[in-house]
Amino acid sequence: MDLTGASALVTGGASGLGLATARRLTAAGATVTIVDLASSAGAEIAAELEGRFAPADVTDPEAVAAAVDTASETGPLRVVVNCAGIAPPAKVLDRDGEPSPLADFERIVRVNLIGTYNVTAQASKAIARTDDVDGAGRGVIVNTASVAAFDGQIGQPAYSASKGGVHAMTLPLARELARYGIRVLTIAPGIMETPMLMGLSQAAQDSLGQQVPYPSRLGRPDEYARLVMSIVDNDYLNGETIRLDGAIRMAPK
Repeated sequence: MDLTGASALVTGGASGLGLATARRLTAAGATVTIVDLASSAGAEIAAELEGRFAPADVTDPEAVAAAVDTASETGPLRVVVNCAGIAPPAKVLDRDGEPSPLADFERIVRVNLIGTYNVTAQASKAIARTDDVDGAGRGVIVNTASVAAFDGQIGQPAYSASKGGVHAMTLPLARELARYGIRVLTIAPGIMETPMLMGLSQAAQDSLGQQVPYPSRLGRPDEYARLVMSIVDNDYLNGETIRLDGAIRMAPK
């Protein structure tokens, strides 16, 4: 799909996987709208990319609808990439053997799963109203799960549940939105060089990288972004979750 003159929207676009993706989409000719929290560097990133910044909490329907409107002002919305998410550890039982606060579980699921669905719903409405692009459909939505959806570790019941939900809704979303010429796919990254992991010591990063069969290192945000661009380019990819993980299978802890 040719993105020249088109619009793209990236949640969590002020850092990490989202930022790398926003840069790739811009280089491909799209005008990118960064959706991130007001406290993020979204405004500066948007200015650098000559795009737009729409501060929003992805769980807020009105804020997300406004962000989609902002993106649609710059051209037909063709690509939406959901990278916004949180990953705090949350065990079932705390150190005293007491159940962890239910609110902790709910917050992770709300941001990662409900937020992804909210953006997908609001954006698909806008994409469905655009014209078909020479038989290549109207657009594509790429969501972000995690290998934790399949290999969840101790302390990840909420995170794994949220990312497993993103994976599980990929096919039904693709089936429903097919009538509008909208493809839906999900990427399940492994251990990536995200801001959270880059805050660890170099020794800790190296240790994590050595767990990856090949290449034995952390994944790079641009590798995620390049996969997004491959998805955009290949019209026959649809309804699938693609692992991007160097063949890692996570241990219990």
